[in-house]
Amino acid sequence: MHPNGAKKRVVVGMSGGVDSSVTAWLLKEQGYDVIGLFMKNWEDDDDSEYCSTRQDWLDAASVADVVGVDIEAVNFAAEYKDRVFADFLREYSAGRTPNPDVLCNAEIKFKAFLDHAMTLGADHIATGHYARVRAVQGPNGPRYQLLKALDHTKDQSYFLHRLNQAQLSQTLFPLGDITKDEVRRIAHKIGLPNAAKKDSTGICFIGERPFREFLNRYLPTDPGPIVMQTGERVGTHHGLSFYTLGQRKGLGIGGVKGRQQADGTGPVWYVARKDMATNTLYVVEGHDHPWLLSPALRAGQVSWVDEQPPAPGAYAAKTRYRQADASCVLSAAVQQGAASCDVRGAQAAAANEGGSYPAFELSFAEQQWAVTPGQSAVLYDGDICLGGGIII
Repeated sequence: MHPNGAKKRVVVGMSGGVDSSVTAWLLKEQGYDVIGLFMKNWEDDDDSEYCSTRQDWLDAASVADVVGVDIEAVNFAAEYKDRVFADFLREYSAGRTPNPDVLCNAEIKFKAFLDHAMTLGADHIATGHYARVRAVQGPNGPRYQLLKALDHTKDQSYFLHRLNQAQLSQTLFPLGDITKDEVRRIAHKIGLPNAAKKDSTGICFIGERPFREFLNRYLPTDPGPIVMQTGERVGTHHGLSFYTLGQRKGLGIGGVKGRQQADGTGPVWYVARKDMATNTLYVVEGHDHPWLLSPALRAGQVSWVDEQPPAPGAYAAKTRYRQADASCVLSAAVQQGAASCDVRGAQAAAANEGGSYPAFELSFAEQQWAVTPGQSAVLYDGDICLGGGIII
């Protein structure tokens, strides 16, 4: 309650999914004045079979009616294209594999959305993310920690690691303390029309469509050789932008002479390296090939939740979502190094354009598989998400 007795206002990002719907209901039950906000972030083909914006809006509006809250739609498509999608295309053009959900959270859901919510008189914003925020009293006032959800199988702190103190101070994550099963149970109990709705996967502008088909609309093909570590050419790729480290499907590599198994089948090939200078895609045989294993990594474009780097030492890290925490040692902040001929060097060179950015290095107790430039390396101290950076 405000000092004048009025309820505190929370603007909830309602996507039409069950998580954000239960979030709105929980907050209303807790006594908040709740307003729903539906964000339209993509327009290019939202009437197609792959992007369900219209149906999601209808679902969100139906839920708002059942929960008894007002809802409005706001169009952030221009901001999304400028702040998220343009970066997405730049990264793929450079041969890296970005995670647009991380940037979307930092630039749209907790920036453009937060700014708009403040114009509606919000005291807080809330989303259906599985994560937690904890206030810790410091000498100069409260500091805010980003924590993993109690349901570690649904934890989304990895995608939220770029949030800062100002954003966290105004954010509520009501689902952080309950399980996905409990969310579904609540949705059925209160009769939400989307209680059985399938969870969305991926991002709207791609949806379930073939990924290469989508990228072909925005990036040119640039065929080149697919080569084994021996230098033997085994195929032709469509363009380095269309492949990611660790990829095994869609390589189009037929049987390589002399490499068939006893049963007549060929080996399993994985993308292991990209050489941007020569437009060469390197593949290796077998999941545990040394080229796919990394004892360490360097990350740039760093963002720390506490806005100060943690002390060097032992932590845990994820180099991709749904990966188990990997024990690691954080080195002191470093400056990004000179470029080399492969995609990791290209990332470093791109990050150094216009000035030097802080970076960090992690060394792992066990080698990590397919550490991918463009993805996020996120650091943890137990359940506390400390922040992270973009893998170089």
